[in-house]
Amino acid sequence: MQRKTRFVCVSDTHNASPDDGCFKLPKGDVLIHAGDLTTQGTLAELRRAVKWIDEADFEVKLVIAGNHEVTLDTDFYAQHALDFHNQHPQRSQDCIDLLRNSKSITYLNHECTEVRLTKPGGPQTTFKVFGSPYSPAKGNWAFGYQPEESSKLWDQIPLDADVVVTHTPPKHHCDEHRGSAGCEALRQTLWRVRPRLAICGHVHDGRGVERVTWDLAAPNIKFKEVGTEHWVDETVGTKKLSFVDLTAKGGKVLKYSADTERSENDKHDTTHVDGAESMRRKTHDTFPSLTKGPNVMDFLPTAKSKTAPITLPNHQPKSQESWDLPVGQQNSPNASSMRIEDGPSATRGQGGIPPSKRCDLEALSNRMGRKETCIINAAMMASSYPHKGGRKYNKPIVVDVDLPV
Repeated sequence: MQRKTRFVCVSDTHNASPDDGCFKLPKGDVLIHAGDLTTQGTLAELRRAVKWIDEADFEVKLVIAGNHEVTLDTDFYAQHALDFHNQHPQRSQDCIDLLRNSKSITYLNHECTEVRLTKPGGPQTTFKVFGSPYSPAKGNWAFGYQPEESSKLWDQIPLDADVVVTHTPPKHHCDEHRGSAGCEALRQTLWRVRPRLAICGHVHDGRGVERVTWDLAAPNIKFKEVGTEHWVDETVGTKKLSFVDLTAKGGKVLKYSADTERSENDKHDTTHVDGAESMRRKTHDTFPSLTKGPNVMDFLPTAKSKTAPITLPNHQPKSQESWDLPVGQQNSPNASSMRIEDGPSATRGQGGIPPSKRCDLEALSNRMGRKETCIINAAMMASSYPHKGGRKYNKPIVVDVDLPV
């Protein structure tokens, strides 16, 4: 059984809020902020951002940082604090605690959580969400990564994520700014994960929605797409909602069939959010080393092993925990003894029909029903620095999608 769930998506508010009249928040079930809440991540800026998000009337509020939240990237800020706050350096931990200790905000720092909506009269639906603040390094800003680090970074997204929230957009989708400014490794990971929704920001000019159909059968071209349907916001200049309807009732339901339901074993390895109370599950204890080393497959989670705690600069180590085998392999032959790294890395991103070993079995086995992803760049800032003529703002993007009850 599935039921309509309403997501209200914003990003790149840069100190703007409904309180100062820059934009209005429509009603919904889940509020998602995809980063850049502030300009320089000071405690005062973050307090204002947390205040308006706390006051917003949503059952669940999911927030990630962006490259402008420099204080939330502890390693980066330890090196560059004086570049931003020469007269008044901030305490990173105070800034992080502000978000972590909020009673209504679920703050995701390259991690995932299971969300269960339980409010009486609400949709009573559930979904798994992954959130990450990282974006390709450009200039002296937080949460940046180099091209050679990108694949191992985004491989941390669980294959059974229903919603992926990243600050950067994927390459060629909602990322146009003097060329394509998104991340190719993220696009490739989205081909493998194929979440219902992929919500981002960062590239102000890329604001919009694209519905991507993935090609899962192409045997010769990796990470192939069938095509992209571009959303046209016909409400610009009006007071109407910027609205995307992905429900069966609306006639535009995503191609996302029931063979993606999580097994009982996988449910044991997740935590959930009941209303405003959140419990967070880390997607991985630490990032694997992004220097020369073992094959990337060695770092993916396995059924009965733990990953060595190797840290990536700009990231805080997390407590170690074990993982279940991803959904794509839970029902495959000998799944209990199979290790992901046993599979040939040469087939990653390769289409085909399981159980053929010529295709990406991990991404496709028992997961062929996940055929489409709706990518949403929810940047609220309609202008870019130096904002000639003053700052201009977009409206939040409202998305209705059917989710399991």
